[in-house]
Amino acid sequence: MRPVCNIAVELIKSRRAHSSAATLRLGGEMCKELKTKVLRLLPQSCSGPSVHQEGFTDGAEVLSCTVKALKEGHVVAVPTDTIYGLACLTQNSEAVRKIYDIKGRNGNKPLAICVGEIQDIYKFCKVKVKEALLADLLPGPVTLVFERSEVLNTDLNPFTSLVGVRIPDHGFMRRLCQMCAEPLALTSANISSHTSTVEVHEFQELWPKLAVVVDDGPIGDHSRLGSTVVDLSVLGKYRIIRPGCALSSTVDVLEHKYGLSEDSGKNDLV
Repeated sequence: MRPVCNIAVELIKSRRAHSSAATLRLGGEMCKELKTKVLRLLPQSCSGPSVHQEGFTDGAEVLSCTVKALKEGHVVAVPTDTIYGLACLTQNSEAVRKIYDIKGRNGNKPLAICVGEIQDIYKFCKVKVKEALLADLLPGPVTLVFERSEVLNTDLNPFTSLVGVRIPDHGFMRRLCQMCAEPLALTSANISSHTSTVEVHEFQELWPKLAVVVDDGPIGDHSRLGSTVVDLSVLGKYRIIRPGCALSSTVDVLEHKYGLSEDSGKNDLV
């Protein structure tokens, strides 16, 4: 996992092609002036903190600017440990509607939520498994589905009593959730039914509709499978909703370490 303190950012004007975009230094005034910002994360140096490079600035700036956009009700694009995602504040109903509009997503398809720490799950979900099980799977490329708590925005997935929750194994994303102090609604950064994306230029047609695009370069293993989604809302049972990229290891933990059995019943998130 990349420590957040070593993240840096490069600004790229959204209307130019990704490969030829003009690079600008990020500052407080730029956050206000640019309609869409692409914030480029500087890879961590293996030998220690990243060295300052012309056109880049401290990683706190990208976090600050992204949090600001989210708090203002905007939708942003973010990297995860699997694919790129679109995110907004879960408790902001208008922002949630924006995500559906941007993707052209069917309103009956649910959004997952993303939190920064395992303890945060208990605030928004009714958990029926041991905390040790959560710790074995998270952070990681897994979405766990539980019964939702009453605290969660009723406009988020109003058609189901369940909600999927993620903690990506990605330092920037975890810190972003912590700074927002509430969960993010999260879905893939693509037009609905189109291929998942592992580089920001692959969803460039969506940039004009986004306040911020956080560019972490190519991510994941390029399988584009997304996270493994598993329903744990029934005591002692599990149900695979989407195989995703971590199916085998997830099932191994659920069955062999915690003795859960597969539930073949229908799930209302399918």
